[in-house]
Formats: sequence, structure tokens, C-alpha cells
Amino acid sequence: MLFNSGEFLIFFPLVVLAYYVLPGKLKNSWLLIASYYFYMSWNAEYALLLLTSTLVTYAGALLLERIRQKDEDPGHAGHLSRVVLTAVLAANLAILFYFKYFNFALDIAENTAHLFGIELNIQPFDILLPVGISFYIFQALGYLIDVYRGDTRAERNLLKYALFVSFFPQLVAGPIERSGNLLRQLDTPKKFDIPGVRDGLLIMLWGYFLKLVIADRCAVLVNTVYDAYEDYRGFQLVLANVFFAIQIYCDFMGYSTIAKGAAKVLGIRLMDNFEQPYFAESVREFWRRWHISLSTWFRDYVYIPLGGSRCSRLKKYRNVFVTFAVSGLWHGASMNFVLWGVIHGLYQIAEDLLSPVRAKLSARFQVDDTSFSWRFFRILKTFVLVDIAWIFFRARSLHSALYILRSSFDLSNIGMLLNDGIYELGLNTRNMNLLVIALAALVTAGCMRKRGVDVRKWLSGQNLAFRYMIYWGAVIMIILSLDLSGMEFIYFQF
Repeated sequence: MLFNSGEFLIFFPLVVLAYYVLPGKLKNSWLLIASYYFYMSWNAEYALLLLTSTLVTYAGALLLERIRQKDEDPGHAGHLSRVVLTAVLAANLAILFYFKYFNFALDIAENTAHLFGIELNIQPFDILLPVGISFYIFQALGYLIDVYRGDTRAERNLLKYALFVSFFPQLVAGPIERSGNLLRQLDTPKKFDIPGVRDGLLIMLWGYFLKLVIADRCAVLVNTVYDAYEDYRGFQLVLANVFFAIQIYCDFMGYSTIAKGAAKVLGIRLMDNFEQPYFAESVREFWRRWHISLSTWFRDYVYIPLGGSRCSRLKKYRNVFVTFAVSGLWHGASMNFVLWGVIHGLYQIAEDLLSPVRAKLSARFQVDDTSFSWRFFRILKTFVLVDIAWIFFRARSLHSALYILRSSFDLSNIGMLLNDGIYELGLNTRNMNLLVIALAALVTAGCMRKRGVDVRKWLSGQNLAFRYMIYWGAVIMIILSLDLSGMEFIYFQF
């Protein structure tokens, strides 16, 4: 069931209505039933995987807490806890490996054998990737590790914990919530709150605007070029790359925003997953603003356990490299994704190595780091670096990614902007004009957020006519975009 489907527009109001009508003791049970129905609308059988991960981590956390409380020998307790943690991690990661990486591993084995003159001819398994499996398994494992560390208590109410893992707004594409936020909010049944419901619906409206009006229009242009990349060159490829950067941001942020709004309608607060990432002045800052729930997950459960930055510089760079390589692999079973992660790791290592040089040059040429022109240059530089890496994320093979990257430097056809050549990339005049208007709204909202302005509060302080002009303008643009609807959210494949 997609957020941008007619099914969801029927499902969600019914869930909300029943949630607020039911007595407090039944509210979580109702949300759990609704969440499993939501997930089973894709493939009912794969709900068993969700249930298995839930039961294994639930039991593992209880066992960890029992060991810590009952075993009087700290050394023995620590050893048993590590055994339990390893076993539960292995069980969940084995599920993830089989469904997401098994064929990838077979392909690597076949290619490796070929290097030694051995032909294996392994037939790939017919495995359908369960939607959202990377998200809910990482959420469950984060909870388990927090219990192991003593950062949170083990949840004894199975229904409440199952709802934490399967809460439908963020189940299939995040944000990857922590128990300290989402699980503890489920302790108290929520009462109907008109301002909260109104704010939640407005947040959802903005999410639908990002997805339907901007992301899906960008997708038309991006798909047109990338599906026949050898027919395009130079500035056409540059435009496609830039539009993909916008597409993936608005697509993923659109999902996270709809999820956040839907949860708020139900009285639940989800974490922010984005914070104007394309306003970042370095790649390191970009990752503090992009997919925050995942980047902080890898920071807390991979980077810091490896040693983080509290070690020698060489080991620190190793930790950065490994973390981003694993992050790339998390996104998909393809060397393209791994390379994308490696590129971002190398970016951060290069930034750290060059920071003394940059500081000396700034001092020598008396560069004002706070000036608009310098900050704009840094933002532009970061966007270009991130956009180059996006090529490897979007391309279907390493060969096509390298071709697109190489051909993008031929800007001899930049004149296409003056001769309507941009309309030959899949979007007609009406859709391109609507996209330009929508992008102007996106940039305006982003600039306001960057200046510390809460856009919703700012709008609520304006006169009624202006507010409803904005709201209905967004609704009309969404309606005009329905002919492009039905596209899945990009991160569903992860």
C-alpha cells in the first residue's frame, strides 16, 4: 500500500477514526493490527519475517536484561550477554542477507572463480526483496544493542514492542526510530487533539507536494535520460544528474514527511530525517543533514564501536571508510551502491586531510569564512561532489555510471537552454513550468528553515486569505500531478 494510492486515502482515515474512538487499552492493539495489514498489502507471507525479527529481538532483549540482573559474576554475565547479542544479531542479519544479498554473494563468488579460470555458472535464486526489510531489522537491532549497553530497558509488553517495530507510517522507509523516542511514546494512549491533527495533516500535505509535484516530475526527466544515456551528452546529462539529486531528496523527504505527519495525526512524534542537506557546506555536514536516522545509526552502532575518532588518524580514516562502505551496501546489493558509499567515505577523508591547507590559505588570503559568497561557494562545491556520487547511485551499472560521468564534462550543448532543448528530455512545457514553480517554493521554504523560521508557525501567523491561498495552491498542484502518480518511493527498494 503506497502513501500515494487510493487505498491509503481510505485506509488512513479509518485507522485514525477507530484509534480515537477505541478505549485507551485497545489503541495500541488496533495500531498493531493496522500496521500488519498495511505491510501485508504488499505480500502477506513476508509479514512472517517481520514477526520473526520482532520475536527474536524481543526475547533476546529480555534475556540480556535477565542476565544483567541475575548473574552476580560480572565477567560471566558479560560473556553470556555477548553470546546472546551475537546470536540475535546473526539471526536477523541472516534473514537480511538471504533476501537482499544472497544472489549478490553468488555473483561475487562466480566472478572471483572466473578470475582463476573456474566457470561456476550459478543460476540466481528467485528471491523477492521484502519491502522495508532493511529498515525494520535495523530498528529492531538498534533497540537490542541499546538494551545490551544498558541505554534502555527491555520492553516486557510484546504487543507494544511489536508496534514499535511495525508502526505503519515509518515501517517501510523510516525514519529508523530509537526506542527512547518511539517506544516510550507508546506507553501512553493518545487523546484526540485538534491542533495536533491539523498540523499533522499540513505536514502530510507538504510531503505529498514534495513527492507528487516535484519528485515524480523530476523522475520523468531522469528516467528519460538514464534509460537511454548513450543518446545524450554534456549538459543533458548534467541536467539529469541535478534533477536526480532533487528527485531523490524530494522523494525520500516526501515519504519521511508524510510518515511524520501521519504519526502526528495519531499523536506520535517521529524524528526529523532531513535538515536541508543541500545547504551543507561540507560532505561531512551533508551526512549530518541527510537520512539522519540512518547516518546516526551507523555512527552509534558501527563507527563508534570501531573506535570512532578517538584513535590514531589512520584508524579513524579506516573507520570512516568501513562505515560508509557498509552504508553503501545497506542501500543495495550492487557494487554501484558500495562504490557510492566508498566515494562519500573518501570525500570525508579528503576533507579532513585538506582542512589544514584550507585554513592556511584562508588566513593568507584573508578569506571571511562567514561571508555569503564564501559560504555559497562551499555549498555549491559540496552539492557538486554529492551530485557526482549520485551518478553511481542511480546508474544501473558501473560502465554506465562512468560513461555518464565522463560525458557530463562535454558542455558544448549548453545552448539547449536557449532553444527549448530542455523540453526534449521528457517533460512538456506545462509540467516543466509547474516543476519550476514548485522548486521555487521548495527553495523558499528551505531558506526560511535555514534562517531558523518555522514555516508552519509562520504561515499560521498570516491572515486567513493568504494561508488558504498557499494551502489550496499546493492542493491544486498535487491534483495537476495525479497523472504522474503511482510511482513507488525510491527507498522502498532498500
